[in-house]
Amino acid sequence: MSSSGPIPSPAPPARAPLKALIPLFGSTMVFACLDTTAKAMSYYLPVIEISWFRYVINLLMAVAVLNPISSPGAWRFKLPGLQVVRALLLTVMTLANFSALRYLQVAETTSIGFLSPMVITLLSVIFLHEAIGIRRVVAIVVGFLGVLLITQPGFGTFHPAMLLALASMASGAVYNLVTRHLATRVNPGSLVISLAAVPSLLLIPALFVVWQTPPSLFVWGLLVFMGAAGGFGHFLVMTAHRFATAATLAPYGYIQLVWTIISGYLVFADVPSIWTLLGAGVVIASGIYLFHRERVVHAREMAAAAHS
Repeated sequence: MSSSGPIPSPAPPARAPLKALIPLFGSTMVFACLDTTAKAMSYYLPVIEISWFRYVINLLMAVAVLNPISSPGAWRFKLPGLQVVRALLLTVMTLANFSALRYLQVAETTSIGFLSPMVITLLSVIFLHEAIGIRRVVAIVVGFLGVLLITQPGFGTFHPAMLLALASMASGAVYNLVTRHLATRVNPGSLVISLAAVPSLLLIPALFVVWQTPPSLFVWGLLVFMGAAGGFGHFLVMTAHRFATAATLAPYGYIQLVWTIISGYLVFADVPSIWTLLGAGVVIASGIYLFHRERVVHAREMAAAAHS
């Protein structure tokens, strides 16, 4: 059946409203502080212990807000197997990222992590059989070339920890795909609780092997800050997504690199190399173009659907 009215033209790219951008920018600052703190903590404590604190504090916060009395729906865990898989992926991502931060600059791990949208698109083609055009294929290839500029394998500046950063990025990409699948099928509260509960329980046996008592109240305070920052950062992201779509907000997330460069310099006197900055620029440009192409294709599909 064809429409009787004029054929709508593709919608122009939506602009994120200020009430979405403010919490999003806040989340990028919080996550930059979280990674910087995790790097500092890695000099005092084992990565497993740091990661456990990060999630157990998240769990306490989630239970306090989403208790069974005020939020009974959050305690009904639909698709529990997939929720556990999702939490395991984030656990691997965190452990790999925190381990990489022990040896790399925060700006380096952040830049490598920006490759995630390209990997998500690639995985969508492989496993979800989504079709993509040649322009998006080129954007993905260019993004990978940008990461090669950062890591420089074979040129003497490659550090094995960069493989951990890549593993963290890949785990995060799969985690995002699983989250996308679960988002419309289960209660959001249950996603928050399972995400904190699984690593909090899973890492307990390892704590008996690696446990080191935090050496000072300052370190204890930073561990609590890390857990609170993780929970607050995700809350800000969810708030931003209430007022704008993921595709609209995604390009603005790259501002996190600015905060990681600033925090890395202030805390560790780290100055990113020219190759890190060039590679990050290539990855960011590729990611922004990829988001742009996806929005253009989506607008065409909506116009075609309205015309049919």
